[in-house]
Amino acid sequence: MANFYTDNPNLKFQLSHPLMEKIVRLKENNYIDKDKYDYAPVDFEDAIDSYDKTLEIVGEICGEIIGPNAESVDHDGPTLVNNEVVYAKGTKENQDALSNAGLIGMSLPRQYGGLNFAMVPYVLAAELVSRADAGFANIWGLQDCAETLHEFASEEIKNDFLPRFNKGATAAMDLTEPDAGSDLQAVQLKASWDEKKNTWILNGVKRFITNGDADVSLVLARSEEGTSDARGLSLFVYDRTSNAMTIRRIENKLGIKGSPTCELVFHNAPAQLVGDRKMGLIKYVMALMNSARLGVGAQSVGLSEAAYREGLKYAQEREQFGKPIIKYPAVYEMLTWMKVRIDGIRTLLYETSRYVDMYKAYGFIAEERKLEAEERQELKHYQKLSDIFTPLLKLISSEYSNQIAYDSLQIHGGTGFMKDFPIERIYRDARITTIYEGTSQLQVVAAIRGVTSGAYLKVMQDYSQKPLRADLDLHRRLLLGMMSEYEATVKKVVDFNDTELLDFHARRLVEMAGNIIIGFLLLLDAERDEVYTDSAVIFISRGAADNLHKAAYINKFELHDLVTFKV
Repeated sequence: MANFYTDNPNLKFQLSHPLMEKIVRLKENNYIDKDKYDYAPVDFEDAIDSYDKTLEIVGEICGEIIGPNAESVDHDGPTLVNNEVVYAKGTKENQDALSNAGLIGMSLPRQYGGLNFAMVPYVLAAELVSRADAGFANIWGLQDCAETLHEFASEEIKNDFLPRFNKGATAAMDLTEPDAGSDLQAVQLKASWDEKKNTWILNGVKRFITNGDADVSLVLARSEEGTSDARGLSLFVYDRTSNAMTIRRIENKLGIKGSPTCELVFHNAPAQLVGDRKMGLIKYVMALMNSARLGVGAQSVGLSEAAYREGLKYAQEREQFGKPIIKYPAVYEMLTWMKVRIDGIRTLLYETSRYVDMYKAYGFIAEERKLEAEERQELKHYQKLSDIFTPLLKLISSEYSNQIAYDSLQIHGGTGFMKDFPIERIYRDARITTIYEGTSQLQVVAAIRGVTSGAYLKVMQDYSQKPLRADLDLHRRLLLGMMSEYEATVKKVVDFNDTELLDFHARRLVEMAGNIIIGFLLLLDAERDEVYTDSAVIFISRGAADNLHKAAYINKFELHDLVTFKV
């Protein structure tokens, strides 16, 4: 039987990270649920065993159901019937399989029917689902909306909505509009208080809404009359059973075709306020978007794994000039670099997930008791790391997934251009990852703060102090040289004191930081398991060359050269 978890030892490796014991202890609040729920862990080993066994179930569902359904779902897609989205047959089978296994809302507390899993195993599950079918991963991943409700909604809303997820409820985040895409401050969908009905009423249009016909929707709306910026926006939860929303159409997309992307019209739709007024975009949607960007990171890694395996399989089987094409340097170099990049973005994905786990766990503990000074310091530390790692992850993992899918299709040659092999679908599905939940360009805008503030440099310095085997020291020294080069290059750009020049070079600087950080993470992985040594060595060597090229370009660049690029 196919199992996407057990056939990939790189995944279980993530559960053995040294920080996991502290993450689990905080998440389980010193295992206080063990006397209340018979399935709650009694200690760290029990929790990890539970993660492992659950991921085996996810892996089996992915290998036996979701993966085999992917082609038919891509072909059939969802349909719109009587103002309701009808999933493709395979999508319905996928959702039922995960729901019946109790895997929807797996990160929610047990009191709401969840498994109280940490972020790391949840993200591992998201990677597995994405490898099987990236389109369905969007439906699966939108359970992040439940996390947002858990974190910010009232007890009444949580008790009403959260138990639905374990029973298979679907979710959507209704943010973008025809005139408000990347600029969510421009949202105009109106929320008004109805005194007679004693409820908020929504009116307006939302566009490009993934899984728009969901059972539970989080809707960003303008609640404050006379405002035009983020301070006038609040977040609301809408229950589909109200039947006060019309689906204009399902978009016909290039990829992820099994995931319904809808245009919605709200007409006097009743909704409930989540959290405080005016904080919709500033606080709640930003938290939701960070979770979604972590999800796109997992989706990108899963897509990359799928593309690599398709390319490897084809290269082993396809013969030309009397031997398999994998024997030719031009092909085996491509496959090797694909594998190295996957190891790189996977280690970045789970490092980010661990940081998110840490600060969220402390946040929930703070709701029950006052944190100690050391705990408050750790919360702030890990939240800052999450803030700078999330855009870096989203940028690099999504760009890599596109490159890896491209290379895999290239290995297939003309065959890859046909619909006879899965790589054609994977290639189309990968394209959206650099666009939604914030384009690559917007991730650079978010990540450049980590460059100019020195936060990325501090992370590099911390990593450089970690103990390593003697045979890895040469590449640590190479990374230290890259750090010096990076620091000098950043200083050169910052010293110009010109915002436009900084924006112009921002992506180069962020990618330089990413090469160094991933290099260190791979070295640390190699310290724990020698199997990652080759990936660390190759990635650092390629990263050093890439950074040298970027630094050379920036250092020869003058302020007046910007004029050349202006249209």
